[in-house]
Amino acid sequence: MTALQRPLRAVLFDIDDTLVDTAGAFAGALAAVAETHLPEGVDARAVLSHWRRDPGGHYRAYEAGTLDYGEQRYRRAELVQSTFGGARLGRAGFEAWNEQFEREFVAGWVPMADAAEAIELLDRERMPYGALSNACTDYQVKKLTAAGLGRVPMLVGVDTLGFGKPDPRVFHEAVRRVGALHGLDSLVPAEVAYLGDNPVNDARAATDAGLQAIWFTPEGAADAEPTGETFAGPRCASLCEALGWVLAARG
Repeated sequence: MTALQRPLRAVLFDIDDTLVDTAGAFAGALAAVAETHLPEGVDARAVLSHWRRDPGGHYRAYEAGTLDYGEQRYRRAELVQSTFGGARLGRAGFEAWNEQFEREFVAGWVPMADAAEAIELLDRERMPYGALSNACTDYQVKKLTAAGLGRVPMLVGVDTLGFGKPDPRVFHEAVRRVGALHGLDSLVPAEVAYLGDNPVNDARAATDAGLQAIWFTPEGAADAEPTGETFAGPRCASLCEALGWVLAARG
């Protein structure tokens, strides 16, 4: 068992690829648009890897609050087209591309393997919890609901403060909101566990913000190529196992 510091009084989650299998949803959506808009025989896994790496930095610009959501997706779509030999979409062509992409993406929203069990565990133990994300609040509420996790409070999105993780203010606002939701006005970051799949924006950033982070590394995740980034703290492939650590350090 990994030792966490007592007392822990609440849990915060990342959403994408922590509670919801977003990588799998991206895989389905990108395979569909690749079949329609890219030359025959394009490697769908390579397209997925390109999308997830965001080599143009467009999603990172959205996370930083310098690019809106629609524009970042348009630029990423055009970069996929140019990288893999497809025709330029233009704004009109992007409409059809995005309609197909979004339809397939939403259809792929399912919970991670033990996400539902993990939330049920917290409910039984009456442990306060909530979620934060680098996507818009309403969109993530829709995603959680579609994945059967609609009871998870969506506390902070990129639209809440105008920027996202790894800025520590995002984590601090989520701590404040989960505390307010459960009458824990004195809750401080060190009393909150955080679970997320990204070693930089989640695990390191939460630690730097004063929370007790666990890096979630699920087995068999789509696009599981190593990024070279790591985290020296606690790491776990199971949400329920990680929450066992959390509950053992409960205050």
